Order: sequence, then C-alpha cells, then structure tokens
Amino acid sequence: MYTAQGKMHQQELLQQYLPLVKKHALTLKTRLPPGIDMDDLIQAGSIGLLDALTRYDQALGIPFGTFAAHRIRGAMIDELRTRDWAPRRVRRHARQLEDILQRLEQSLGRPPSEREIAAAMGLSLAEYQQLLWDINGSHMLAIDQVHEDTLEYDQPHGRNPLNALLDERNRTGLIRAIENLPERERLLMVLYHQEKLNMREIGLVLEISESRVCQLHSLAISRLRASLAA
Repeated sequence: MYTAQGKMHQQELLQQYLPLVKKHALTLKTRLPPGIDMDDLIQAGSIGLLDALTRYDQALGIPFGTFAAHRIRGAMIDELRTRDWAPRRVRRHARQLEDILQRLEQSLGRPPSEREIAAAMGLSLAEYQQLLWDINGSHMLAIDQVHEDTLEYDQPHGRNPLNALLDERNRTGLIRAIENLPERERLLMVLYHQEKLNMREIGLVLEISESRVCQLHSLAISRLRASLAA
C-alpha cells in the first residue's frame, strides 16, 4: 500500500476504493428522481476519489477511507448542484403547494385529496402529479443544505427530510402530523424513513410504480411541512 519512500501507492488505492464509489452512487441514487443517471454519479465520484488520492495527508490522522468517502460524496453533490435539477420554478411551486395544502386542510378539516389540490393550483391531475415528481428530488436530498463535512461514511442514509423537520420542530408535533397523513402516505413514510426501503422496494410493497412512490413521498413531505407551519 505504500512505496519505499512512505508515500501511498495511488494505483493500488484507486483499484481498492473504486467499489466505494459505486456504493455511494447506489446509496445516493435511491434518494433521487429516477431521471438522474447512475453513470454520471459514478463518474463524478471517481473524480472525487482521484482528488482524495492527490490531497490525502497521513499527518492529518484521518483514515484514508473516511477521507475518500467525503471527497467522493462531495463530488457527487457538486455534480448535482451544477445540473440544477430543482430549478427556481420547481422550488416556487413547492412553496405554493405547501401554502395550498395548509389552506385546504384548515378549510376542509381533513387532508385534501390530490384532485382537490390540483384544482386549487389550477392544474390538471396529470400536471399536478408531474409537479410532484419534479419537486421530489429537493425533498429526497436537500442539496442546498448539504455540506461535505456532514457526509459521514458510516451514515449511509444521511440527512433526510424527516430529520430536517425534527431539527426545526418539536417531535410531538411531527408525530401528530404523521399520524394525520392518509394511510398510504403514512405507510410510505414508515417504509422509507424507518424501514430504510428504497423507492423501488416500496413500489413493490404498495403495488405502484417507482415514479408514483416518488410523487406520494413528495406529497407526504409537503403535507407535513404545511401541517407544522400551521
């Protein structure tokens, strides 16, 4: 692993840690919309690994695997940022959705249906469901809130929207909001955030498509945010 001069043998390390790149890409891919290409994540992560090989200094006292994991994940996050996969229009509609959910729930005294939400937003049901798919990525992984120094290798599920809400609101209020979700959305939240199933696996359990799971997850998170804001 080291040369006679005490320096790391980069080629050997590159081969040894390339599987780590794929592992992080797979973990991240399950938290993103289906349209994100796996090969692009692997390519970005490989660049991060090469950067780690160049920058690593034993004197820091940090294991190379931990250092490399930070660089790999950080490179993948940077790649997603440059693609701007959650543009301003989507973020604006996400805020609009939460406002409408809050108003409808207060006026109806129950969680509004998707048709009621779509009508209030002036969208067809198909347009509304496409919007849910678009904004799901920003709910699955809040890129603007992720910093490289928080991407711990031993925490593969990272910071999720539920944890973010727990940081900002009291636990009792969040639990009550989850209990008030429609049954299928409540089950989805349990399967994803507690049982750690990915979107494909949840789709098999609920007998719906992976894209539909993404839509419902986005809606559930929006409902929770609207409920807590109220």
